[in-house]
Amino acid sequence: MPLMATAAMAAVATGCYDSTPDSDLAVLLQPQTSSTVWDSRGYPAPDNGCRRLPLRPIGGSLASVFSDLNGVHMEHARRAGIKPIENSRDAWLNTSGMVHVRSCDLFLVDRLTHSYSYLTEDAATLLHDICRGFADSLASRGGGAYRPKVTSMLRTGSSVRRLRRVNRNASSESAHSYGTTFDLSYSKFICDDTTATKRTFEDLKNLLGEIVAGLRAQGRCVVKHERRQGCFHITVCAPTDSLTSL
Repeated sequence: MPLMATAAMAAVATGCYDSTPDSDLAVLLQPQTSSTVWDSRGYPAPDNGCRRLPLRPIGGSLASVFSDLNGVHMEHARRAGIKPIENSRDAWLNTSGMVHVRSCDLFLVDRLTHSYSYLTEDAATLLHDICRGFADSLASRGGGAYRPKVTSMLRTGSSVRRLRRVNRNASSESAHSYGTTFDLSYSKFICDDTTATKRTFEDLKNLLGEIVAGLRAQGRCVVKHERRQGCFHITVCAPTDSLTSL
């Protein structure tokens, strides 16, 4: 079985996403109301008694390593994603293969105000692999009960316009519109158990950066370090053959 298919099946098994189509026409245009046990916001991060994590260098600062510009993200998004959604007709026609991403034991889906919790299957698998790598690395280096937070996923034309009204730095042409792109916060993590090994958010940020850098080096994604938003802006890479045809 292909690696991507195996990873996708594993993601479904953990409850991280659901590929079953929703019968509601407006499902992509209305806020999601369903919840899981993993939607718990967790506990405030402990501010003392933290153990430092052993970390591996990634070849530079987060900002210098994760510097893929919007044009690069857009190139991959157009090749790997859906057609952008402007209305309910688009929601019917353009969302084949999209999966509903839900909070699970690996990550928390934040309360999304300007996007919807849907991704292409490849993007959802990438999200799962990043957060699985984070959890496994944390466990192998002494433990800790932390999950990354997903802060943005699929945007429609109207949600992009709403976002630009409150954030002038938001691009009018967003890779999020293609279902290939998600934002992972590096400034806030969910702590599920304050009795487990305590870690600093700085170390957790750098561990997450280490995992993302490894997948970027494999050609799985392109990444922008977003300083103002405190997140990694991540787009799944399109197949190589689709890019060479440009």
